[in-house]
Amino acid sequence: MASKALSFDVGDFVVYPKHGVGRVVELQSTEIAGISLDLYVLRFEKEKMTLRVPVNKADLVGMRKLSSDKTMKDALETLKGKPKVKRTMWSRRAQEYEAKINSGDLTSIAEVTRDLFRPDDAPEQSYSERQIFEAASSRLARELGAMEQTDEKAALVKILEILNKAAVIHYKAKEDA
Repeated sequence: MASKALSFDVGDFVVYPKHGVGRVVELQSTEIAGISLDLYVLRFEKEKMTLRVPVNKADLVGMRKLSSDKTMKDALETLKGKPKVKRTMWSRRAQEYEAKINSGDLTSIAEVTRDLFRPDDAPEQSYSERQIFEAASSRLARELGAMEQTDEKAALVKILEILNKAAVIHYKAKEDA
């Protein structure tokens, strides 16, 4: 086993890039094809899913501890920025958004959340835009909730408050132009 491998303890919250925030529920040793493997057993409550990750592969798959307070602060600051909407085909943008969400990078997830947010008085989003927005905002809210020891719902309310305040500024600036 590599000596620089990340170490997580039972009960730790972790971020697995493709699935978001989970919790280490067990450290398990098993034998597969005659090779002994140590595994992290992760539980993702929202998806009702359990995932086993070999300890020596945790770093390789991008598994990490919850973000630092500074990283979360930077991500929440990103939400206040002006939404950036590229004029490329939706299918290409959707792929880019999905890649950002699955990267596990908090600031990238915040960018997707910011760019796809629509205030109540803005034009309606397409179904797929709304799906990607919900995936990104949910991922962000789960990590914020875990860090603040609250639930996803309360964290999402906080995120939407930030987005709505920013929208007033950015949409008003558009009307004045």
